[in-house]
Amino acid sequence: MKRLSFVFAVVVFLASCQEKNEKEKGVELAKETSAFSTEGKKVLVYTTADSSNYRLGLTDTLEFAEKGQPFENEVTVFVDPSKSFQSYVGIGAALTDASAETFYKLPKETQQEFLKAHFDKKDGIGYTIGRTNINSCDFSSDMYTYVAEGDKELKTFNLAHDLKFKMPFIKEATAAAGGKLNLFASPWSPPAFMKDNNNVLQGGKLKKEFYESWALYYTKFIKEYEKAGIPIWAISIQNEPMAKQKWESCIYTAQEETDFLKNNLGPTMAKEGLGDKKIIVWDHNRDLIYQRAQTYFSDPEASKYIWGIGFHWYEDWSGGAPMYENLKRVHEAYPDKNIFFTEGCAESFNATRYNAWVLGEEYGRSMINDFNNGMVGFTDWNILLDETGGPNHVQNFCFAPVHGDTKTGKLIYTNAYYYIGHFSKFIQPGAKRVAATATRSQLLTTAFKNEDGKLVVVVMNQGSASTPYALWINGKAAQTTAMPHSISTLIL
Repeated sequence: MKRLSFVFAVVVFLASCQEKNEKEKGVELAKETSAFSTEGKKVLVYTTADSSNYRLGLTDTLEFAEKGQPFENEVTVFVDPSKSFQSYVGIGAALTDASAETFYKLPKETQQEFLKAHFDKKDGIGYTIGRTNINSCDFSSDMYTYVAEGDKELKTFNLAHDLKFKMPFIKEATAAAGGKLNLFASPWSPPAFMKDNNNVLQGGKLKKEFYESWALYYTKFIKEYEKAGIPIWAISIQNEPMAKQKWESCIYTAQEETDFLKNNLGPTMAKEGLGDKKIIVWDHNRDLIYQRAQTYFSDPEASKYIWGIGFHWYEDWSGGAPMYENLKRVHEAYPDKNIFFTEGCAESFNATRYNAWVLGEEYGRSMINDFNNGMVGFTDWNILLDETGGPNHVQNFCFAPVHGDTKTGKLIYTNAYYYIGHFSKFIQPGAKRVAATATRSQLLTTAFKNEDGKLVVVVMNQGSASTPYALWINGKAAQTTAMPHSISTLIL
């Protein structure tokens, strides 16, 4: 009887503890649900729209009113700030050789306009991320590496090439960003002598006897940049490791990249005192991202070195739809790993298309879908190109959101600059994505809650009709209209 009484007492005690925990959880959930109130708040609306003069301009101020269940035929954007997801890292672009060379061909006043437009948090769009190339890439005027031919020991390593344009440009961008820019660096190819095709172009593979030497190469790059006053936040292992290109390229299978990371690069970074630097894998398209993620993250020795997986958007080059759902599969399977956009641009440059509205819409569509599927940050390709879509040493010219006309000394802003700005200007690093949905397919939406408590809702109208809608939060709604082919940021 005593034993039964004791067991009964334990059961009662455990039940009371569970009830207490459930009550506490309920209280916490209630606090979370009621944490965001629309009471007394106004909504500031900033808009960029086709066939108008609106470019990131304040176009409306809204107020909330009581609103119960919306009718079926009412267009509504629902936001639930109590349901939060991934943290936002930031937005930026690549500071390539081409960008730097173009920048220094422009007049001083135009250079200052460019820096303010991209990095100023108040009067610009507040970029916080940068990317640059290790050795040359296609958007370099020439091919180069940092060592002499055959120098396996890297005794000749020097950054003389970068000191002319690229490094001063990065320093000016960092200063314009307030003194801090999360810069990551990516190689397009190891030196030719380290590869089985003895060529920095046309793919080829890193020879296994150079794995350790190549791993040390990254650390020398980081240390020399930091010695020059340019901190490196992260590296990616290889730009587009499954693409044989007419420009600088190098092929790794998923297993080869995994083995190089766990046996060479990861341990070498740690040994050289650089274990705090973030390492990004894949750095290629959405199509193969799940298979690559499965290979990297299923290997605990490799996975421990990986901050996140990078991706590009070029898998839809053949006319198919972008494969946004592939990111979702990675996010579901590996929620502790960051999904980070490392490159994208509009290809096939043509100066007659500067005003093409689809340029910006491609950015808006991808950014909203990718954020909603788990992306933590976005890095555009070249931050600046000249009036030819270059310079580029293999003539694959492309668009940048802003071009510098070296003949007139003026900047040419495409609407892509403004579309990106609808995210980068208002969402702050550390923000949490929150639940947001729309009731009509022409409206795409995503939302973030900044650490200061402000809610940022982005709504893109990809249709050709003006669309009245309500922003609905916890039983209250603010009425507004999405102009045809527009993007708006709503802040409250």
